[in-house]
This record gives sequence, C-alpha cells and structure tokens, in this order.
Amino acid sequence: MASSETTRGTAVEEADGGDGGERPIEKSTAKPRPGNAQDLAGLEAGLDALDAVQTKRVSPVEVLVQKVLPPIVAVAVVLAVWKALVLAKVTPDYKLPDPGRVWDALHQLWVEGELLDIVWTSVSRGLFGFLIALAIATPLGLVVARVKFIRSGLGPILSGLQSLPSVAWVPPAVIWLGLNDQMMYTVILLGAVPSIANGLVAGIDQVPPLFLRAGRTLGARGLVSARHILLPAALPGYVAGLKQGWAFSWRSLMAAEIIAKSPDLGLGLGQYLENQRNNSDMAGVLLGILMILVVGIAIELLIFAPIERRVLRSRGLLASAR
Repeated sequence: MASSETTRGTAVEEADGGDGGERPIEKSTAKPRPGNAQDLAGLEAGLDALDAVQTKRVSPVEVLVQKVLPPIVAVAVVLAVWKALVLAKVTPDYKLPDPGRVWDALHQLWVEGELLDIVWTSVSRGLFGFLIALAIATPLGLVVARVKFIRSGLGPILSGLQSLPSVAWVPPAVIWLGLNDQMMYTVILLGAVPSIANGLVAGIDQVPPLFLRAGRTLGARGLVSARHILLPAALPGYVAGLKQGWAFSWRSLMAAEIIAKSPDLGLGLGQYLENQRNNSDMAGVLLGILMILVVGIAIELLIFAPIERRVLRSRGLLASAR
C-alpha cells in the first residue's frame, strides 16, 4: 500500500514539474463550440444588415400607387369641392366661376397660340435670374460661413433680407432701373441670393470639424478645401437652400410682373394675371394662379427633387431607390 502511494506521489510531482511549483498554463487548443460560432456569425450578419443600404427597386405599380395616384386624387377632390360650391351657389358666379369656364380660358389661350409664349416668358426669366443668383450666392455663402468677421457683419443682414417680402423691392427697382428686364433680374437676385447663401451657411455649419482637420492633414486648404471638402459635405443643406432660393426667385418674379407693366417686358404669367384682374375676369384670374402654381411645382419636381434624391441616396438616407 505504501509503495502504491509513493508511486502516485512521484507521478504527481513529475506532472507539476518535479519541483513542487505550479504547472505552467498552456494555450488551449480546444475548438469553440458550434453554438458559440453560430451566435457570433449571427451577430456579425445583424451588424452588416444595419449598415447596409437597401437598394430594392420600386415596381411601376408601387410608383403609380405611391407617387402618381395621391396627387391625382387630391386634384380630383379639390375640383369636386369647387364644383359643389358652384352648384350650391354659395357666392355669385363672377366671384367663383365654374371650373369649366377656367378650362375654356385655358383652351382659348392654347388656340390663340399665346399659352406657351406666356409661360416661357416667365420661366426663362425665372431660371436665368436663379442661375445668376446661384453664381453670386455660392461664393458669398462660403465666405460668410468661414470668415468670422464677415459673418458677424453680413450674417444678420442676409437673414433680414431673407425675411423681407420680395414685393418690397419692386418700387425701388423700378425707380433705379426703369421698366425693363434688368429690373426683373434685380428683384429676383434680392429675393434668391439671401436664401441660397443662408442655406449654404447652414450646411457648412453642420460639417464635422474632423473633416476639415483631415483635409488640412492631406494638404487641402483654401479653395481646394472648399471644393473637395466643404461643398460635398454641406451638400444636403446647400440643396435645401437651392430649393428655397428657387421658390423665392419665382415669387419675386411674379411680384415684379404683377406690379410692373410695360410693352417692352412682354406678357408673362404675372402680367397675364394682372390683366385679367383689370378685366374683372375671375376665370382668367384663377387660370393665372393655377398656371403660376403648376409651373413652380413642375420646376421643383423636374429639377430639384431628383437632385435631392440623388444626394440623399448617396449618403444612405433613402431606404430604397425611387
């Protein structure tokens, strides 16, 4: 029995290193359990799914139901309510004409060949004035956003000009420049430049400072930093400023066309509206309002909405391609 215990003790000592010390810890070569590996793989897949941008294409039927049908239904409801008010005789016909009379006025303009000329006169002025405002407001916004002294001086002025009604600029513009296209473009610039510049300033204020430090580390300074860092990073706010700038351009132009009247200016939408008001033709007045509304919405949907969707999609802010 003693021999057996001695043999067992010797074996233990040899296993411990023979000197009574602790046995060295060896790296485990055991393989992870299948359950743990599956849990880890599931966690990684879930994180990848959170980071991934969904790019599922929307079917034509979904586009029809989500994009086309709601505006059509809204227009139909407005026309139905309009027609019901006319039939109920809630007001005399010269104040609220039948929708059919407005359609007849539109058809008459088309037959006489004046419709496209009237629309193009205003659209060409509005777009050209907006492009000039864009060329002025973009560098102005960059300077105001990056130079503290200029921002302290011009920042409040730009905000005040943006809140000033555009129609207020028409009388002084007529006195300064006369009844001509230069007066029209001046009113557009005074209405659109502050909105575009303020939108760019707001977008630059939201750019993380880390972007600018990284750019300086890579040697991007001055105009290079503005071109490759500031403008791309501030693009969402800049696009929002462009949309608002177009809205102010269109409103300013309509105010100028309604107030200023001259044969040299041609017949635009605003002047057509004012002419129908002078003739006490309510059907023509409503037609002018509808055309101004439709053109403004069409420009926003055809030009600015696609740009905005592309910018948001490039930043992973749209769940699906639209």
